[in-house]
Amino acid sequence: METLANLESFVRSAELGSFSAAARRLALTPAAVSRNVAQLEAHLGVRLFLRSTRKLSLTEAGERFLHNVGGGLESIQAAIADLSSNAGQPAGILRLSAAPAFARDHLLPLMPEFLARYPAVLPDWHLDNRQVELIGEGFDAAIGGGIELAPGVVARQLAPAHLLLVAAPAYLQGRALPQHPDQLGQLDSLAMRSLQSGKVRQWMLRTAGGEQAPLELRPRMLVNDPEALCRAALLGMGVALLAMPDVLAHLHSGALRRLLPDWYVDAGPISLYFASNRLLPAKTRAFVDFITAQFERQQLAARFTAAGAGRR
Repeated sequence: METLANLESFVRSAELGSFSAAARRLALTPAAVSRNVAQLEAHLGVRLFLRSTRKLSLTEAGERFLHNVGGGLESIQAAIADLSSNAGQPAGILRLSAAPAFARDHLLPLMPEFLARYPAVLPDWHLDNRQVELIGEGFDAAIGGGIELAPGVVARQLAPAHLLLVAAPAYLQGRALPQHPDQLGQLDSLAMRSLQSGKVRQWMLRTAGGEQAPLELRPRMLVNDPEALCRAALLGMGVALLAMPDVLAHLHSGALRRLLPDWYVDAGPISLYFASNRLLPAKTRAFVDFITAQFERQQLAARFTAAGAGRR
């Protein structure tokens, strides 16, 4: 059975929103309150709080535990029994952050099998092209690239993030195709501003053999959304640099054509981000294991490489 000190530290921290305020209420040090809560989490085998430098908030399990404990000391044993009996089974709301196009085209088709396997899990997707603060904003997982690994967050690489130069056949008709990156300035380009800085990012093209060349385009239009950039390319407005997951279907259908087939941009990995493995909720562990297994089974990493462009 948990000690009264651990339970009081948890309840007061939840009520007051910080370990420091709880410490003042209980006449303890903040370090002692934090240690008591950590011991409680370790004993229960679940994470009760989402911790960040800016705030302290309850997890779904923490909210349920607080609700049960709030009835008085006589309910503590029942509350622990309730939490312990549910902790090992994937259940509850699973909050995920991902880019809209990637989620729609590559994650959503995996969900029927996931939901059939874990009927007690309710996916709650927040689709946006921004980088989220995983723990601070209360997400269980995020999929994307370049998300900062804040304390307590780990990343599992799913696939490479390769970017290709593409254009619609209608735009290329009657134009001389570039044979080297230094000839791209002869074509209209469609560029995207960074969602974080608002600037047009400078990229370095490379080949599998290690040759490199700066990407120098003549912008005809600027957008701040990758789906709009892809749509503009499909409309024949110019050449666009787009991620493989966003153009794969269009390359297969012939709606877009790849330029400079030997050249691409390596923008790092596409990763699955989640809180550290310690006390990882069963629902999050199930999602992480399921997604990584599906990427391996369907060989999505190979399909998303620049060398895989055009492969089915």
